[in-house]
Amino acid sequence: MPTRAPPPVTTRNAVVFLAVIAGGAALYWMQDILTPLALAVFLAVMIDSFARVLTARVPGVPARVALPAAVVISVLLFGASFWVVIENGRDFFDQLKDYAPRLNDIIARAAHAVGIHVAPTVGGLINELNPQRYIGQAAQSFGNFASSAVLVLIYLGFIIASRRGFARKIVSLFPQHAEREQNMKLFQRIRDGVEQYLWIQTVTGLMIAVAAWVVMMLVRLDNAFFWAFLIFLAAYIPILGGAIGCFMPPLFALVQFPDSFWPAIILFLALQGIFFVVGNVVLPRMQGDSLNMDPTVVLLSLAVWGALWGVPGMFLSTPLTVAVMLILAQFEGSRWIAILLSEDGDPEGERLGAAKPHEAARSRKK
Repeated sequence: MPTRAPPPVTTRNAVVFLAVIAGGAALYWMQDILTPLALAVFLAVMIDSFARVLTARVPGVPARVALPAAVVISVLLFGASFWVVIENGRDFFDQLKDYAPRLNDIIARAAHAVGIHVAPTVGGLINELNPQRYIGQAAQSFGNFASSAVLVLIYLGFIIASRRGFARKIVSLFPQHAEREQNMKLFQRIRDGVEQYLWIQTVTGLMIAVAAWVVMMLVRLDNAFFWAFLIFLAAYIPILGGAIGCFMPPLFALVQFPDSFWPAIILFLALQGIFFVVGNVVLPRMQGDSLNMDPTVVLLSLAVWGALWGVPGMFLSTPLTVAVMLILAQFEGSRWIAILLSEDGDPEGERLGAAKPHEAARSRKK
């Protein structure tokens, strides 16, 4: 019996293209279900990374204690973040009452500069906006956020509880040793990609936040630590987060220093300079050397996942794209897409799967 000829390359690529469109549509329609699950998986990988770091770096910490300790550390970190935002945000909003006359003065000067003789006031602008009509929408958004957070925690609890059976499931799914070994390497590379993304965003976010805090302290901007912390949190959204965060302090410098534009100008130039250096020099080099992703793909993935899943999609855009790149590289028909997504044309290169320092040290001990 003659063997069936493989489909033409054009037909195969067309099928892959249609599959990508169908997958994107499914992701968009199922975002309410998939977004909490993706966030829970991301947090589970982060907690597992903490546990392995504790086992490798802290002497005398057994594996059975490392995971609960990592869960406690993660809860404390998130709790401290919320406390910093709420505590400093309360002082910030209290100061807004004192800023109202200064805002009116700035609005008046800007109106006179463009030829408007009767300048509006902050109170008048707020009345024109009619904020009452947005209260219901804001309450609904907050309720959706709270329910999503609870769902993420529920998913996270079940994922952590079921992690012990993961190895047995892998054995049952792939009884052949070679196939099982290949899929375990794929999973480890995806996990390493998520961990490296966390490490990169944390390091670059700290660079931007610390440098921004120093500049804000030099110009004596109020709530400098609060603004620096918000910039650090915003930096976890690739590219756009740090840029948006660096725009807000100069705007409030206009209010705090109504007699001079120089503090706002200095802040704007300094913060944008810091973000430009870190975002265009440090970050692409770190991503290219570890994640093996083209910088243009990072920006494109931010737009695509943001359109599909909103802010959670923007937050998860890079690790999701790394996972998609590695999975597509396993199939001959879609490998060309993975090659285009990679930075060096080798989506399965050793850079992404390289052992981390603490893992290398542990292997040498063995």
